Amino acid sequence: MRRGGPRTATTTIVLAIAATVLALFALAACDDETPSQGTSGATTTATTAAVSPTPTMRLPFPDGTTPATVIRVIDGDTIEVEIEGETHKVRYIGIDTPETVDPRRPVGCFGEEASAANKALVEGLIVGLEGDVSDTDRFGRLLRYVWLNDSEMVNAILVREGYAQSSAYPPDVRHQELFDGLEAAARSAGRGLWGPVCLETPTPPPAGSPAEGACEYSGTPEAVIKGNISTSSGEKIYHVPGGGFYEQTVIDEAAGERWFCAESDAVAAGWRISLR
Repeated sequence: MRRGGPRTATTTIVLAIAATVLALFALAACDDETPSQGTSGATTTATTAAVSPTPTMRLPFPDGTTPATVIRVIDGDTIEVEIEGETHKVRYIGIDTPETVDPRRPVGCFGEEASAANKALVEGLIVGLEGDVSDTDRFGRLLRYVWLNDSEMVNAILVREGYAQSSAYPPDVRHQELFDGLEAAARSAGRGLWGPVCLETPTPPPAGSPAEGACEYSGTPEAVIKGNISTSSGEKIYHVPGGGFYEQTVIDEAAGERWFCAESDAVAAGWRISLR
């Protein structure tokens, strides 16, 4: 009995210790459970935040567009974007804004305002790029329509508000009828570059420059100023050597287009200077 007594006491003590240890493990498990749930919840929240649109996204975009981040606004109709880690310059299709960055030419009327408007619309945003027939222009820039969401196109906004004119370059004319209509409305309302400031008649250059009887830009009797008539709007626009559209403009005299010796002659005949 004496030997049995101590064994029973020892057994009791061991069982008590084991019970205590098990209780401690159970408490630890309970303590660990709450943070585990909290961590799981935090992970879910972080994941949700990661897939939600950021403040710089205005989804959805029209079908067939490519998302791109605007990293720099170059001027009123040209931007620089990043697509899947690669940088590209993008030229807006179907519109033209006054010149601001060509070192060979003066800043065009309403050009600074057009650049500022474009910057306010797209800088830092993720936009949707829509292509047409041509992928790039001769300078290697992507030719695209630029969407803020599925109903707001930057190209159209700039024309509508008078910052740009409609300029068709076949075969990329998918939205040209829209741009033509918006330009007509902007003209009627006198908005932006169609206002009185930009439509003032320019001061004729001094007579006899560079030589008495010589035409401007050629220095000879040869007239080199191109008086073009827009096929989309019927507007009479003249182009001078060095201008953005001079080389690609072809004069068809049978259609009423003309060559001018001096800018003052073109203005007097009802032509206005090209915005680029």
